[in-house]
Amino acid sequence: MLNAQTVSIIKSTVPVLAEHGLEITKHFYTRMFARHPELLNIFNHANQKQGRQQQALANAVYAAAAHIDNLGAIIPAVRLIAQKHRSLGIKPEHYPIVGENLLAAIKEVLGDAATPEIIGAWGEAYGVIADAFISIEAEMYAEAEGAQGGWKDFRRFTVERKQPESDVITSFYLAPEDGGAISSFKPGQYVTVKVNIPGEKNTMLRQYSLSGEPGKPYYRISVKREDGTSERPDGAVSNYLHETVKAGDALELSAPAGEFVLDQEDARPVVLLSGGVGLTPMVSMLNALAAEKGEREVAFLHSALNGNVHALRAEVLEAAGRIGANAKVRFVYEQPTEADRAAGAFDLEGRIDAVYLAEETPKDAVYYICGPVPFMRAMVQSLKANVVTDERIRYEFFGPAGTL
Repeated sequence: MLNAQTVSIIKSTVPVLAEHGLEITKHFYTRMFARHPELLNIFNHANQKQGRQQQALANAVYAAAAHIDNLGAIIPAVRLIAQKHRSLGIKPEHYPIVGENLLAAIKEVLGDAATPEIIGAWGEAYGVIADAFISIEAEMYAEAEGAQGGWKDFRRFTVERKQPESDVITSFYLAPEDGGAISSFKPGQYVTVKVNIPGEKNTMLRQYSLSGEPGKPYYRISVKREDGTSERPDGAVSNYLHETVKAGDALELSAPAGEFVLDQEDARPVVLLSGGVGLTPMVSMLNALAAEKGEREVAFLHSALNGNVHALRAEVLEAAGRIGANAKVRFVYEQPTEADRAAGAFDLEGRIDAVYLAEETPKDAVYYICGPVPFMRAMVQSLKANVVTDERIRYEFFGPAGTL
């Protein structure tokens, strides 16, 4: 517990963090990697270059300061980040390194404004927050290793099959190289894939949703090839998986992780709302709902550019068919091709909006959302316009956690 004076000092820094938080976190990462280049084997370089990791950390530090007198309020966010940490292999020994460089970055960016009292208070607060992460992550490591078929850290898997799903998405069927059992997972969870790409100095880690059905002797991930633009380079790992990895090759995986999961105890109607490759966890959820053979009403709404990039279409329709009359599937194409039109491959041309959501989704449903950030932001805003409460809106970010 923090004393009243420490809490007061931390609260007084909230306006400063709102103004300078991003500058502090950018400096922090530059400083830390210069002193500990081995950590580049853990962090996503693309997120660093795009500024996503820095912004996510700035948001987290700001939230910690704003809620320093009630840290219980940010435990859900702590658990979300801790899941990612466990999946990536973050360990207790990393926290002192982060703390040292974060405090130094605060001092170096703010200069004389960062008085010894402020640095001391933040040092004390960081210790409490780090202990919370370490404790929660220890439980998660023990749970992952202790599960039937579970394991610690990373395990080698063989690519049993590589299946193109669209022009940009390919599925990889992964079975353990040792032939042993694998732990089950909750629909919506992800795994971390670790690769060593020839010519790259550092190991690279990426998290991919499990797109298959729980209970199989393999895992399936469905990966979008990230082609570069004028603003960002090609996705190093996604392109390596698409272009180089083949059946028979080995990949290293962490055990399944993640808090964005289907609540299978909830009897309310469920809406699975996805954009682009964001459908991967939704397909897993839909398959789980089909296996339940319950009475739950299900709506699966997916937005894609067109049929060329639309993955797993047949599987979605098959799973919905197993659910029967309680299932509804709608495909929305923003720029359908002539072949899409001739085949009647989509239900709406354009984008999903509040009106369409109101028309096509059941009342009092729980909404699960996954896709690019602009898509998720638009969906949340549309649901708010339809007076859907926060409790009924759940979403997952690819990469660092953000806010909508």
